[in-house]
Amino acid sequence: MQKLHSILLFTVAAFAAAALFSSCQGAASGATGWSYNDSENGGFQQLPYIGQETGPGLVFVEGGTFTMGQVEDDLTGAWDNIPRRVTVSSFYMDEVEVTNFYWLEYLFWLNRVYGDGFPEIVDRAKPDTLVWRDPRAYNEPYVNYYLRHPAYRDYPVVGVSWLQASEFCKWRTDRVNEQIMVREGFLVHNPTGQVDDSFFSTEAYLDGQYEEAAKAADGIKDLRPNGVGYRNVAMTDGIMLPDYRLPTEAEWEYAALSLIGNSGEELITSRRTYPWDGHYVRNDDSRGKYYGEINANFVRARGDYMGVAGALNDNADVTAPVYSYAPNDYGLYNMAGNVSEWVMDVYRPGTLQDAQEFRPFRGNVFSTKLLDSEGNVTDKLDYVQYDIPAIESFIEDYEEAAGSSLTTEGQNLIDNLKSKIESANEDLGVKRVEEAMTKMDEALDLIEESEAPAAPDLRKAWSRNIVGTPGQMRYREVTLEENLDRRNYKVADNIDYLDGDLESSLSYDQTELSDRDDLVYDYGATSLINDNVRVYKGGSWNDRVYWIIPGTRRFLEEDQSSSTIGFRCAMTRVGSPKGNVIAGGK
Repeated sequence: MQKLHSILLFTVAAFAAAALFSSCQGAASGATGWSYNDSENGGFQQLPYIGQETGPGLVFVEGGTFTMGQVEDDLTGAWDNIPRRVTVSSFYMDEVEVTNFYWLEYLFWLNRVYGDGFPEIVDRAKPDTLVWRDPRAYNEPYVNYYLRHPAYRDYPVVGVSWLQASEFCKWRTDRVNEQIMVREGFLVHNPTGQVDDSFFSTEAYLDGQYEEAAKAADGIKDLRPNGVGYRNVAMTDGIMLPDYRLPTEAEWEYAALSLIGNSGEELITSRRTYPWDGHYVRNDDSRGKYYGEINANFVRARGDYMGVAGALNDNADVTAPVYSYAPNDYGLYNMAGNVSEWVMDVYRPGTLQDAQEFRPFRGNVFSTKLLDSEGNVTDKLDYVQYDIPAIESFIEDYEEAAGSSLTTEGQNLIDNLKSKIESANEDLGVKRVEEAMTKMDEALDLIEESEAPAAPDLRKAWSRNIVGTPGQMRYREVTLEENLDRRNYKVADNIDYLDGDLESSLSYDQTELSDRDDLVYDYGATSLINDNVRVYKGGSWNDRVYWIIPGTRRFLEEDQSSSTIGFRCAMTRVGSPKGNVIAGGK
């Protein structure tokens, strides 16, 4: 039935597109009067566009204003979710949490493309299955089977860090846009040719850095008098979709509350504590067949994770399949319970006091594509780029922790790695980035050739500190010098803007401290807050009911993971906030 519905939508959209295209052929500019799509007038094109297509797995969330933050007693006394009225633009969000099977599909693709040449990229993406272990519980079955056994295929993936989730979103963007380009006849589906940096990347294609051999058609007819016959698809054509990404904290909380279900015209008839009406965790619809059942997967009371045999109240011991329980009024499943979910924001306890009222978010680091001396976008990466200082720090910490337990082979390996890293740092000092990364690859070869017991552990320093992969475009942070005339921002990194920077510290009048980190939040000494700590929202299968309230918030380092944290993707809605009637909107 769902497939037939999709076919009907596509047929209607196709007829609408054909009608629009015929009307566009005679369209003229309202600014100049010259007709579009006419080579005799210069060839400026206006392609038919009927609205943003809804990407796979997404549902439309119509935006609006709401009170973000605390709606219940602040049981933790953190005072980090003070209520504030904000507005969220319309967007799209995954109907369900990302599943184990979606992640296995991701790992399979990575292994197919990078497995032979850059296996460390595959290692980077593997979830930490050891998050299930507990010194006082027998959870080894989940360690061994939860990710890969088909019995858990439709369960939410866990053991995934914020960094890993963000990389999955980038991969999903490219795969979805690749499928659209193949569907529309612009690309050949050619999985055998996808190796190392030779795969479809949305950014690489738009910058003209995708191999011509993979194209099924020459592209869109170029109507310029001096054109070359055909041109590549451009973002202005409206064919490819915006990026999949993690939702912001405001978006996630807004979507979870789904106030669209208890509002009429401009009046919200009653506030919500949970993603459903009422103040109960059980279904209180006496007319429905689920009357009296638990609405979400959480811990009811001490020692009660699933209820009594014969009448399991939430029918789940740990996580549950992602389509369990009733969806909220936006059609989103498990926005309360099952797993907590990563969002984009960097955590600050005072975020809601100084956040913008429109599309609030903390975590902006503004960047731009790297250009050559002629102003052209530089070539995409064809090597792995590592965070060398992070690798150096990892090895030093490992050596200190291992102490006398290191074997002679292990100590020799560490000494050789340090020598390679020192040489790589010298190359970095004179901007020889590619040469520095070659040295780091040589160091990784030393690990792979070593039989020291420490070798597998040391390899993690490389796989965990990858900052660029073959096929990606190159970026740099914007500089103060290029933003001198700007009024809206000056620097690239705005994570600690007005909350953690010099101006917000007790040392605000000491300009010599402007380069010091942790002026306000002394990470590891007086707090666990720094610029690499991310927010996660909602309760999980291992939480009491308090945490399934959408306004609650917690945080964790972006490179850490848990058996209780998963995620779902979001996508920006471009154009009208009301969605599309034909193209898949609400």
